[in-house]
Amino acid sequence: MATPALMQSMITALENRRNNSVLRCLHETPANSLDFSSNDFLSLSTSSLLRRNYLSALANTAPSDFRVGSGGSRLLDGNHPFANQLESKIAQFHGAKSALLFNSGFGANMGFFACIPQKGDIVLHDAFIHASVCEGLKLSRAGRVCSFSHNSISDLKNKISDLIKYEPGLLNGTKNIFVAVEALYSMDGDLAPLREIVELMEQSFTKGNVYLVVDEAHSNGLYGEMGSGLVCKLGLENKVFARLHTFGKALACNGAALLCDSLVREYLINYAKPLIYTTSMSFPSLVAINTVYTLMKQGATQLLISHLKDLISHFFNQLITLFPLTTNAHTKKPILILPLEAPQSPIFSLITSEPRSLAAHCYAAGFIVRPIMPPTVPKGTQRVRICLHAGNTFKEIDNLVQCVTIWLQKERMKKSTVSTCEHHLAKAIL
Repeated sequence: MATPALMQSMITALENRRNNSVLRCLHETPANSLDFSSNDFLSLSTSSLLRRNYLSALANTAPSDFRVGSGGSRLLDGNHPFANQLESKIAQFHGAKSALLFNSGFGANMGFFACIPQKGDIVLHDAFIHASVCEGLKLSRAGRVCSFSHNSISDLKNKISDLIKYEPGLLNGTKNIFVAVEALYSMDGDLAPLREIVELMEQSFTKGNVYLVVDEAHSNGLYGEMGSGLVCKLGLENKVFARLHTFGKALACNGAALLCDSLVREYLINYAKPLIYTTSMSFPSLVAINTVYTLMKQGATQLLISHLKDLISHFFNQLITLFPLTTNAHTKKPILILPLEAPQSPIFSLITSEPRSLAAHCYAAGFIVRPIMPPTVPKGTQRVRICLHAGNTFKEIDNLVQCVTIWLQKERMKKSTVSTCEHHLAKAIL
């Protein structure tokens, strides 16, 4: 019997990915391995302090008859007074007028960009913006969506100039423009130049019709007073239209909150489908989020942040000792491209044409790092992504660098042998 067309289409698509070495699979992390991959930047997921405080809060906060499940979406039966209180607490912590909880950052971004830009509006986003924003924009009524080169103020300025030429409503204020960026980009580990973006927006548009949206998914908990985020660190709370703060990375929980004013919040409640049609977070999840925010407000994460900064500096200083080994001795082509400046985040990208080989080598030595391939990153920038955590030690980092050193030495030897063979073959042909 012939394979049905649908099944054959899926089989072909998966085979293409397998043949191109970009097939995604689910993996389980081996026991006793060292985590240099997850987004658990402050190592709170394994924190005995968080676990103890969470269980205590759950026992003391929950009514004796509380439901384990929420029972429905917040617009039906899933709302809870504790959720409203938590939103107020989160908004106050981040210096925002209001907050609205979502089950995930993906759902929050998707819901926001699908409904907030009005018919004919323009959205200009960083080329490396998260996929959730792109998915939301596919559903939006925006009249024009375009991108600017990653973190490039000059290209953003050029794109704005071009848009003004073709969209006169931008200057007279009859048409809106949204600029969407991430505070901390998850693949390159670099920070958005938020101050420069705000200055350019204010210079370019004087009618109050430009709106900056900042995704703080990876920066939440790491920057600013008590971990309030990059926007707060820079004092730009009143310059940003909306902020996304997720809880599944440095905060070791799940879910997200959009920070905005009360009008936008009410609009999202009425039009953001991921909120309207999704069962709301359970009470235990809300208590976990509240517990982490209480710890941050008490300053309990400050030592973790400080230690993480020391680890970042140490790792960079160790990596730069590898520069003599990073090129092919014969062809001078790079085997591994290292960061030239110390990153401002715990995310390091080691760019190489052989990310699977390097990741497998580290994996065999007990270090969990991940190869990142296209289409997640642009072609030619495949890499091994390394994330540091407050729970890592200097010794673990030294051992990881030694592991990378051994891989580089093997790669140089292998490529040197290949180059020598090619040279002899060329001479023989001549």
